[in-house]
Amino acid sequence: MSDSQGLRIDDGMEVTLHFTLRLEDGTQVDSTRDKAPATFQVGDGNLPPGFEQPLKGMGAGESGSFEIAPEHGFGQHNPQNIQVLKREDFESDAPEVGMVMSFADPAGGELPGVIKAVEDQRVEVDFNHPLAGRTLTFEVEVLEVKPATTH
Repeated sequence: MSDSQGLRIDDGMEVTLHFTLRLEDGTQVDSTRDKAPATFQVGDGNLPPGFEQPLKGMGAGESGSFEIAPEHGFGQHNPQNIQVLKREDFESDAPEVGMVMSFADPAGGELPGVIKAVEDQRVEVDFNHPLAGRTLTFEVEVLEVKPATTH
């Protein structure tokens, strides 16, 4: 461990940390506290840039709590990302309001959507990220900072 003392989080560093993500009202959205810590390389795309920015300059053993505005987190809620689909497009799964379902996107990948409304012939699906438009509190405890090894 002694060789990694004094290193600070920056591009090209591998970071191991515990985090807790909360909504404006304090509701916990995600946390590593009850499981293994998260390890990622700064700039690898695993964390939105708005989450990496406040971590820069922190070192092992440091903790912090940061407010992340929607534009630095998961973006603003976009009304154009709400789509109305035909009820018959849902094969056997009867969609229920609040369910998260996977849909094929035009590029061949998968896109999660949240069922917003179910009517006789139509189903309204919100393809915004569930945390879009939310101001989040990002609490972190940095466990280790080391130079990233390229595989």
